[in-house]
Amino acid sequence: MKFRCLLFDLDGTLVDSRADITNSLNLTLAELGRPTLPAETVRLFIGEGVRLLLERALRATQSAEVQSSEVEHALKIYQRHYHAHLLDQTKLYPEVTETLASLNALPKAIVTNKPFAFTQPLLDGLGIAQYFRVVFGGDSLPERKPSPLMLLEAARHCEVEPAECLMIGDSWIDVEAGRKAGMKTAGYVSGFRGRTELEAAGANYLIERFSEITALVLG
Repeated sequence: MKFRCLLFDLDGTLVDSRADITNSLNLTLAELGRPTLPAETVRLFIGEGVRLLLERALRATQSAEVQSSEVEHALKIYQRHYHAHLLDQTKLYPEVTETLASLNALPKAIVTNKPFAFTQPLLDGLGIAQYFRVVFGGDSLPERKPSPLMLLEAARHCEVEPAECLMIGDSWIDVEAGRKAGMKTAGYVSGFRGRTELEAAGANYLIERFSEITALVLG
């Protein structure tokens, strides 16, 4: 096989969670007495952790500079709403389960900037937790993507060298983290960010269907 370990981003790669994230964010904004945001705007805010998601949403709904106390307050409200609506509309992308099962012999890891408290329940609720040897959320380690730390730790836990891993994600963040970790990267163009961002980031491979990962692994 060309690769001995697979690392996956979560939102926009394994799961389409846009509706539940958008709904939870807008419930938060409404509770704060702010205008809600369209789903397309929220999509561009996702990927660099929940704190930045909230900071960007607050900045988009006020003219003054966002204070850290405002972010902390909004974060507590968002966590309550997202815990309640985590699995309302979130679904796996097509061919995810079948592809993970077909490559069951390879160790796999989740490396997402999503908080771990949201990540594990999502994997459990969608029935794919058993496919992953390692699960790292954005708060599992001192640094999150695009730092390579999460990826390097995942490779270590899976007992493979970084160069033997394929990092699969939907954004420049995933590609940059993979490059810094010394890994090849596959950009999922059907995810949140699209082909243009992944091409500009320099992904080694671009895939439109999840099942294309099998061909990459087999070389």
